[in-house]
Amino acid sequence: MTQFAFTPGNFPFQNRNALLDDYTPEEMVGRDDELEEYHAALQPAINASQPDNIFLYGKTGVGKTAATKFLLDRLEDASEQHDVAINTHVVNCDGADTSYRVAVELVNSFRDDKISETGHPRSKVYDLMWDSFDDHGGLIILVLDEIDHLQDDSLLYQLSRARENDNISNARVSVVGISNDLTYRDTLSPKVRSSLCERSINFPAYTAEELEKVLRQRRTIAFQDDILENGVIPLCAAFGAQESGDARKALDLLLKAGDVAHESDADMVREEHVRRGRGLLQEEEITRGILGLNTHEKILLYALASYVSSGDSPVRSRDLYRRYEMFCVGAGHDPLTSRWMHDHLDELEMLGLVSAEKRNEGSSGGQYKTFELSQDLIAVLDALDETIETVGVHHSVQTMLD
Repeated sequence: MTQFAFTPGNFPFQNRNALLDDYTPEEMVGRDDELEEYHAALQPAINASQPDNIFLYGKTGVGKTAATKFLLDRLEDASEQHDVAINTHVVNCDGADTSYRVAVELVNSFRDDKISETGHPRSKVYDLMWDSFDDHGGLIILVLDEIDHLQDDSLLYQLSRARENDNISNARVSVVGISNDLTYRDTLSPKVRSSLCERSINFPAYTAEELEKVLRQRRTIAFQDDILENGVIPLCAAFGAQESGDARKALDLLLKAGDVAHESDADMVREEHVRRGRGLLQEEEITRGILGLNTHEKILLYALASYVSSGDSPVRSRDLYRRYEMFCVGAGHDPLTSRWMHDHLDELEMLGLVSAEKRNEGSSGGQYKTFELSQDLIAVLDALDETIETVGVHHSVQTMLD
């Protein structure tokens, strides 16, 4: 039997954790203007005044949550030093996606005797929340991360009018909302928009130069000295800038490159490890995306992949539907309608798995759409292995699977 021994040895890392999601650096780089504006918005808190509600907008991976943690950690340290009562609470609305659930989570964050997540009138939960705030007193900063997942805005209205409506008297509450949806404010009811009095701060996508600054800062903490080839950081930054300026993806790529170098027994991390790591990350991302699809979406994607593998793509939707029908019959499923297929092709396009192009052949051919895979064919087929096993191996993909 093969023996697997775990022995110490960090090559090429010094502190690999410095490249992970939950790491907060001592200093933030590449977001100077945004941090300055954010700091100014929070400044009244250290003078025991209530800051305006603050809403941060920007795509995923542009530093909104990291900047919030960075500044609030320093604000809490300063509050202890200057004896100012400030307390922060973070709720991720991806999990707590209604005003009721957020209120329950806030109540339980203040109380030793927790309340159940269901079975209470909303008014009772709100009363418990107000009592918890007043019992604590001082300034309470509530961070609602991914606030665009919140299905209703009742809580935002209640929080913005809490003192005016005599719900609290000993405490003051400020809200920090973090949203990936740049149009989130437009979805709020007029009365909420008018009462929030929020200050908006936009976080643009990182440029390649800004990502280089981020990566170079983390490199000094994460890696051993002189272990990265000169082109590694610029290449990771360039790929990150291509990925919508997402710092998380650039950091993931640098981490993956280090892991690939380690597994290859290399003497340093090179550009080839970055490129290989990028391919592996893309495959992992494709697999995660496909695993989240339902059975019919997977069959539809397999139908498209079969056209791609035989060189017959882009493919018209009517032809794609015929093969989808054939695959459904082979798997023992009743095909869904062609209208369903068009709706779900749009969803697959949003997920980055499929690309569509409108064609116009005039009065003779009319307008129609053609479809193509947006991801590597082999990676898609690998992720569809269970579907292929159920449906059967189409002759067009046989060579690819071999």
